[in-house]
Formats: sequence, C-alpha cells, structure tokens
Amino acid sequence: MSKITAAITAVGAYVPDHVLTNEMLETMVDTNDEWITSRTGIKERRILKDAEKGTSFLGIKAAEDLIRKKNLDPKEIDLVIFATATPDIFVAATAAYAASEIGAVNAFSYDLQAACSSFLYGMSTAASYIESGRYKKVLVIGADKMSSIIDYKDRTTCIIFGDGGGAALFEPNEEGLGVQDEYLRSDGVGREFLRIAAGGSLMPTTAETVANGQHYVRQDGKTVFKYAVSKMAEAGTEILKRNALTADNVDWLVAHQANERIIDATANRMGLDESKVLKNIKYYGNTTSATLPLLLNDFEKQFNKGDNLVFAAFGGGFAWGSIYMKWAYNS
Repeated sequence: MSKITAAITAVGAYVPDHVLTNEMLETMVDTNDEWITSRTGIKERRILKDAEKGTSFLGIKAAEDLIRKKNLDPKEIDLVIFATATPDIFVAATAAYAASEIGAVNAFSYDLQAACSSFLYGMSTAASYIESGRYKKVLVIGADKMSSIIDYKDRTTCIIFGDGGGAALFEPNEEGLGVQDEYLRSDGVGREFLRIAAGGSLMPTTAETVANGQHYVRQDGKTVFKYAVSKMAEAGTEILKRNALTADNVDWLVAHQANERIIDATANRMGLDESKVLKNIKYYGNTTSATLPLLLNDFEKQFNKGDNLVFAAFGGGFAWGSIYMKWAYNS
C-alpha cells in the first residue's frame, strides 16, 4: 500500500467589498502613499465595515466559495480547523459556529491561534490528521477581521493590516503529492514586540484599559521586521536543505504577505527568481491568517500538478516556519 500524504484538493477565498486605499489613510493619520508603498508594498486593503459581522463571516464565505467550486457535500467534512488571531468571541470556538453555518454537521472543529503563522500551523495539523488515516477531509480556514483590533491613529499598524478569509481542503493522496516536509519554530522572546496588552487573563478588561487603547494591536516595527526577515529566510532555506532542493526545483514561493521587503528578502536568501514569488500584498495588505490561502486562491490557475510549493510565514509570539508541498491538481 502506498504511503498516505495530505494534499490540498480545493481552495476558496473571500475579501470584503470596501477598499481602504493609501490615499484614504492620508486623511486619517500622518502618512502618505509613497511612504507606505516604499516601505510595505501595500496600495490598498479590504475592510469589513459591517459592525455586526465578525471573523466568522469572512471564514464562512471563503469556505462556501471552496464548497461551491469543489461541488463538495459539507456533510463529508470530518474536521474544521479555524486559524485566526481575531475570534468572534472568547471561549466559544469560532470554528464550531463556522462549521455549523456551512453545513459541516458531521465535523468536529476548533480554533488555532499562532498569529500570522496560524494557517501554516493549521496546514501541519491537517496533514497529521490525514496521514494518520483517521480522517479523509479536513477543512482549514484562515480568516481575520484585523480592522477590529486596529487603532486607525497608529500609523505603525493601521497601514499594514486588512480583512479577509481563505480556505483549503486537505484529503489523502497516494501519488506522493501533498505535504512533504515541515520546519516549524517558535520563541517566546517575541511576546513583548507584537501583541494586544489588555483583554486577556493577564490584564482583564477595565474601563481604564479601554480608555488607554490597550485593546488594539501594537508592535515594535523595527524589531518585528528584523526577526521576520531573519527567521522566514532561515525557514525557507532550511526546508530546501532538508529536502535536497535547489532554487531551480522550486516552482512557487507562497510567503506570508506582511511586507514586500520581507518577502523579497526571503526569496533572495533562497535564490529564487522573482517570477516564482507569489504576491498580492499590494491589494490586500496583511490579512494575518488569510494571506496564504488568499495566495493559493488568487494563483490557483497557475499551478500544475506536481509543482513544488514552499510556504513560509512569520507571526507574533514569535511563531514561524516553512512547509514543502507538491501541488496535487490542475485547475
């Protein structure tokens, strides 16, 4: 019997209609289009304006897009992993609600939180379930309503983030396609450099924390940038080394879309030609857990069965890593 590997067999995505451009941000905070573009590569980002809709809405829409494209019966889904840093509410899993809303009534579900590496870690988790032989269809959703935790007076964060959702279906493969290897890491040194100070058990919500704006995400941009460049590049080169891959063997780099300079530094360290580096940061900004599945959805038609994809991500905590995958289908 052939070894079972975990392959992506379908993808889906959703972004809100409202577009927040750099020019619009110029009227909200001390910045300008040239400054943002030259430092991040971002021209616009999507924002979910409806205050009554949370991250689950983005994830559900992305999952429904996948289900429609795949012509999938949601009752066949065994597990739903919802990768997110902005759950709808605390305690009650956003995944459980999303699974019920898409009709995955036979699935169990849970949330996974590793900041911007959440979807990457979700891929690893899904692959393990599939490879075990215990489950046949695992849906990984990556979605974040980052606008819900952004202070639009803080130019170090408000220019970067956007809202969006993506989804990928993992199924068993006996052709040697799918996930081949992973290199995942974390380091608690990052706890202070990218975080929301209040609202958790360490600093529960009070009138004072709200008044002080401590429920918005804050970052030490220079430190985060330094670590992200170093660690994403390290993970990408390590996955090549472990699998005896060269730049010529890699068809596509699927990198977390946090900053174009970080993406380029990772590609350069891996020796990859610019034509192999997938980017959509210009249009969406950093959608956190949604960047990787949004890339897969946007560039799906360019992938061929057997293509070598290298995923790389870096997130708060710090959490980072890389996954090597052979694409399993032609669109």
